[in-house]
Amino acid sequence: MSVRLGVLSTYPPTPCGIATFSAAFVEHLLGAGADVGVVRLVDEPQPPTAQVVHQWVTGQPGGAGAAAAALDDHDVALVQHEYGIFGGPDGQDVLDVVARVRVPVVTVLHTVLTRPTANQYRVLAGLVSRSAALVTMTVTAKDRLVAGWGVDPSLVTVVPHGAVDNRAPAATTTAHRRPTVLTWGLLSEGKGIEWALLALAELRGRAPLPTYLVVGQTHPRVLEREGEAYRDRLTKLTRDLGLSASVRFDGRYLSGPELRAVVRSADVVLLPYDSSEQVTSGVLTEAVAAGRPVVSTRFPHAVELLSSGAGLLVPQQDPFAIAAALEQVLTVDGAAESMAAESHRLAAALLWPAVAEQYLDVAARVQHAALAAAV
Repeated sequence: MSVRLGVLSTYPPTPCGIATFSAAFVEHLLGAGADVGVVRLVDEPQPPTAQVVHQWVTGQPGGAGAAAAALDDHDVALVQHEYGIFGGPDGQDVLDVVARVRVPVVTVLHTVLTRPTANQYRVLAGLVSRSAALVTMTVTAKDRLVAGWGVDPSLVTVVPHGAVDNRAPAATTTAHRRPTVLTWGLLSEGKGIEWALLALAELRGRAPLPTYLVVGQTHPRVLEREGEAYRDRLTKLTRDLGLSASVRFDGRYLSGPELRAVVRSADVVLLPYDSSEQVTSGVLTEAVAAGRPVVSTRFPHAVELLSSGAGLLVPQQDPFAIAAALEQVLTVDGAAESMAAESHRLAAALLWPAVAEQYLDVAARVQHAALAAAV
């Protein structure tokens, strides 16, 4: 009999990285033979969608108890944790759910901070105490849990983020085709696009400029608070630097085949992120799974995934280093091909079918332990 998994998460059509992750996650768990129900986090009630068995409306009285009851209809609860998706300060409302769930809980940690606030620390500590197992997507995140929260290493399994197989022939840059550098994802402060633009201005005097394509709508939470202020600053900077002929902003939220086609067509993926904390990046995983050369700032996931040669690492907020890295990838014979070949090699372990099987193994272990303890 297949294991029944209840997944607590945001979920499409919500435009959110965790929602996108969970859609692919659920699809491939189903493909691997699991029975999956989604308890979806929403700000207000939404029309029903496939696989969603319950909607937890933020701030709704009794919502945590109802969400826990829906998860208890399954053998194991899989909680996708990111501070920003749950209600309450630092998403602390998730603790009200896990305190009520009776089936074993596996918590998937998308963020593990080195310098959490007192309440962020308390929230994660509460999740840890209520979880039969924890999943991180990098060794760095596991090490942070062990060092910062005193977690038993045997309780933590490292499973890659997961990506669709999007590999194409290795990238080549030719004299008759202007190469494309791509950054994509929900737009917000911290994405570092301004440093990429300054890097292009620096590169202009040293090599032919590529097309720089920035794809993604403004993050909905940012849009609520600030409107398009960040995008407007970027477009003004583009004009001020004289880069309008080389930079394209596509404000759509792309998903599925359309996004994968854009990624495949890129010669280089650029991740100029400001954060030095980020232990999980779906964009990075998808770039490597597509066999693309990557230039990235030195956030932990990038350091782990690119260290074998799939990309180049640069300091945060350093346009000169970004320009030098782009120049190397775009102009040095064999550089892009070598990075793309290493990305191709790494891709197999990142693909969703392999990732889903690892999650099923974790779920089976905690289910078996719970049954044994009940005897």
